[in-house]
Amino acid sequence: MQILFIRHADPDYTIDSLTPEGELQAKALADYLEGVKIDRVFCSTLGRARKTAYYTLERKGMEAQYLPWLQEFRGKCEKPNTPGVSEYCWDWLPADWTKEPLFYDKNRWFNAPAFKGTNVKTEAQWVTKELDNLLSELGYKRTGAIYKAVRPNTETVAVFCHLGVQCIMLGHLLGISPMVLLHGLAPSPSSITTVATEERAEGKAFFRVLEMGAVPHLRTAGLEPSFAARFCECYYITEQRH
Repeated sequence: MQILFIRHADPDYTIDSLTPEGELQAKALADYLEGVKIDRVFCSTLGRARKTAYYTLERKGMEAQYLPWLQEFRGKCEKPNTPGVSEYCWDWLPADWTKEPLFYDKNRWFNAPAFKGTNVKTEAQWVTKELDNLLSELGYKRTGAIYKAVRPNTETVAVFCHLGVQCIMLGHLLGISPMVLLHGLAPSPSSITTVATEERAEGKAFFRVLEMGAVPHLRTAGLEPSFAARFCECYYITEQRH
């Protein structure tokens, strides 16, 4: 089985939809996915993901199943650079998050002192539990750190979602702390991350990333990837996000 994790196109967060640039990205994505085998589609309930999926669903004559746990990861906390303000638990300054050993622990990252008394742990457990429920429905039941291939298959499912929740899911599938992924990955809006099952022993499956943040549809359409999720490449480049 393959899973296409698709980040929503360039967002207009003020209206929870897409910017004009995002509309072009979503349409280019639909052009590309028209020729890609997709058996089922799952989508976040938030507007920017729904609008991204809309063009693909219309082009392929498919319907999506909308799942609330696929919305942007809701875990929030105070960060050293934003004291007194509860914000999404990522986008820490590198000098701050890298000092916390628990942030590198795949099993205890949400027990870090900064997350004490917050909703980070409960939100993460909700997402991973629902992900495992969905995978069980699709034929793969989690047993420890791997999955039992109850109904091994070569289906392809598309998941339209958000960067934060995508990192929570990838961390769960690969056995990596999502805090490392949240700060180390920056897949562009509308990008496709392809994950496939690997069944090297009969009945035992693991998930492996085949492509991360691919944007073939943007290249074909002559569009440049958005800078969203990235920060300044060099500090002196003032026009990039700091």
